[in-house]
Amino acid sequence: QVQLVESGGGLVQAGGSLRLSCAASGRTFSSYNMGWFRQAPGKEREFVAHISWSGGSTYYADSVKGRFTISRDNAKNMVYLEMNSLKPEDTAVYYCAATQILYTIVVPGGYDYWGQGTQVTVSS
Repeated sequence: QVQLVESGGGLVQAGGSLRLSCAASGRTFSSYNMGWFRQAPGKEREFVAHISWSGGSTYYADSVKGRFTISRDNAKNMVYLEMNSLKPEDTAVYYCAATQILYTIVVPGGYDYWGQGTQVTVSS
């Protein structure tokens, strides 16, 4: 099992940047594929970015491609989401998720473990 704790959220003006972090517990973190999702009020949870267990493969939602970068440090049990050129529509609670067996990248049900989320608010 793995436990996930997100941090780094906050209030930022449009065009600004934030870096989210996800700290994972457990000795087998390097075997987990990791994802970032977000959920805005009244909307369904949506996929943002994914990184494979080795870090060798990444995948992004079209809405964030070119602006967000996902990365991981297996030695530190950490996953990061660097967010640049933020827009008001990026406002949401951002969640870190993990799975060992990857059936799907973009569906929340494909991930087994979730953090508690961190709020990102982008003002116009």
